[in-house]
Amino acid sequence: MPIVLLVDDEDKFREATAKRLKMRGYDNLTLDCGEDVLKTIRKFDDIDVVVLDRKMPGMSGEQVLKEIKQFRPELQVIMLTGHASMESAVESGKLDAYAYVEKPCELEQLIGVIDDARRDKPLALEKHEITQIQRGSLKKWLMGSHNYRPGIILLGLVIFTAIVLMPTPDRLTNLLSFQKKELITDSESGIKVFDPTDEIFGYAGYKKMKLGETITDSYSKNYKLEKTSVGENGEKINRPLTTAEAALRAKVMLGLLAVCALFWASGAIPIGITALLVGVIMYLFSIMNPDDVAGAYAKDAVIFIFGVLVIAHAISKTGLDRRIGLLLLGPSNKLWKLMFIFLPMVGVTCAFLSEHAIVAFLMPLLIIVYVSAVREVGGGGDKNLAVMLILSLCFAANCGGPGSPAAGGRNAIMIGILGDYGVAPSFGEWVKYGLPFVPVMCIVIGAYFFFTFRKKLKTKKLNVSEIAKHAAARIGPMNRTEYISAAIMILLIFLWVTQSDTLGMGGPAILAIVLFAVFRIITWNDVSKIQWEVVALYASAAAMGKGLAVTGAALFLADSFISILPEFMRSGEGLAIACSIFTGIATNFMSDGAAVSAIGPITVPMAQITGTHPWMVGFATAFSSSFAHAMIIGTPNNAIAFTMARDPRTGMQLVTLGDFLKHGLIVLLLSWLVLWGWLFLVYWRWIGF
Repeated sequence: MPIVLLVDDEDKFREATAKRLKMRGYDNLTLDCGEDVLKTIRKFDDIDVVVLDRKMPGMSGEQVLKEIKQFRPELQVIMLTGHASMESAVESGKLDAYAYVEKPCELEQLIGVIDDARRDKPLALEKHEITQIQRGSLKKWLMGSHNYRPGIILLGLVIFTAIVLMPTPDRLTNLLSFQKKELITDSESGIKVFDPTDEIFGYAGYKKMKLGETITDSYSKNYKLEKTSVGENGEKINRPLTTAEAALRAKVMLGLLAVCALFWASGAIPIGITALLVGVIMYLFSIMNPDDVAGAYAKDAVIFIFGVLVIAHAISKTGLDRRIGLLLLGPSNKLWKLMFIFLPMVGVTCAFLSEHAIVAFLMPLLIIVYVSAVREVGGGGDKNLAVMLILSLCFAANCGGPGSPAAGGRNAIMIGILGDYGVAPSFGEWVKYGLPFVPVMCIVIGAYFFFTFRKKLKTKKLNVSEIAKHAAARIGPMNRTEYISAAIMILLIFLWVTQSDTLGMGGPAILAIVLFAVFRIITWNDVSKIQWEVVALYASAAAMGKGLAVTGAALFLADSFISILPEFMRSGEGLAIACSIFTGIATNFMSDGAAVSAIGPITVPMAQITGTHPWMVGFATAFSSSFAHAMIIGTPNNAIAFTMARDPRTGMQLVTLGDFLKHGLIVLLLSWLVLWGWLFLVYWRWIGF
């Protein structure tokens, strides 16, 4: 039964109201003063609604309300008073009272407000990021709710323990104990290449290893994990980890990868806490020394995602995002134009500019489109519209990655790997082989969302262009602040395109933040308001990728995948398809850059060994690393879109992790089909290598 706490100093009113509520199916507790309210709330944590008199002896209703909100901010409080005033109503509103009702009031009116408050309780819980715990059965408790799913947490613990305690696979032991071999000279080109019989040439730190050194030795030395002992003559001796000790750490990383994938997909615990869990496990199991664990979190990509979130806030604050979005949204006066013209334009733009910045610019505008469309049909929200707008933008931006080397760090990583073999493509050559994929894939994405959602939308006519124009018109002509912001953004994009090799992606982003602050466009308070859990999330992805690489776990994963390939997939288009599958799956769990870093050093040498052109396999690996659609850790695009996908009226999350997983898996499959059917088997065969 619903439980109501009724607080009023008038005995007759309190007792009569409590009795009538009881007859209507409401269990209730009663108090005659405010002093005992907090004690009661602490004792009975399942109270649904508080009906609170404003004027009582001792503590006033406003004072009690303030105390309640400090302890239980999500608790719905209805202020009930016979001494109403505008001042008291405003004060109650500031203190987050749910409603303000005057006495005397009809019981039906009071019950109506109580029912409304109970129905809105999930929104209040979500607003304050409080988990709603299901009661009544073990099954309900295990299922839990978003950000608290005990059953999934226990399952994750079981999976982690099982992977760590399982017998070490012989293949993992062998890989960790193989010694590095000398380079050999290719008979045709005269270039020194890796020895095809060297089974560890795909290890992340292979080039830094000395001849005769094993992965275990290199890992121990580079990350200061050697054990110190005293020899017979009293001298200190540094002993590297044994193969068994290194294998244990590799299994820990494999278990951590499985658990994080499970938690991020299911929302078992908050995203930020899962991100911290990565660090906790890496510290506890000494995956690296403490400084290196911390350093793994502080990558350039992490600084970049932090910078993009702050810059997006600055752009939104000036209104410049609406003007930028208007340029791309101009033709979209119908839903089909949004899907089939706007999305390809976004994808091609993201091939040359920062796709993360484009998403950050356009997301606030699409939120305005969503709110405006919902308002036109009477409010109440339209889940399908939100999912269609947000995910189609995000996935189209992701698929801009293959278009050019400027589209992301993963492409630069692949160019570096191909350069090790003396076959790195130029900027123009990359565009020649990759750009034709982008508009075709974006049209396919548009078709998927258009035909999936068009009959499910509450809004049947969606003139996005008109809504965007109205949004831009409301802020008038560009002012000085917007011109300065535009100049800063032009400088930022120029540095990203031309200087990312030397400045990285994070350096220009920090410079832009400083410039925004110097020109008083943002304050430190603005910086502090960004979604820090997203920064922690991407940092943890970088750290996990590092841990997988240095322990040899990534090499073991890649080697295991390659060993199960059928013969027809070990060369040519078959090998390229296999590499794209493996990379496409991995990039959803370990970030695009980490996926290319771990898999690229293996797939490119495989091409050399089998006589396949390295570009075919290298491009297949890099391109499919852009297909991080299902998990938000795969790319900052997903993280940015997820962070900004909140209804500004209610604060409610419009797109969930489950939406990313459901639609992302379908778009991942479509991405592979377009890559294989259009690029591999048609376009690449036509232009040749």
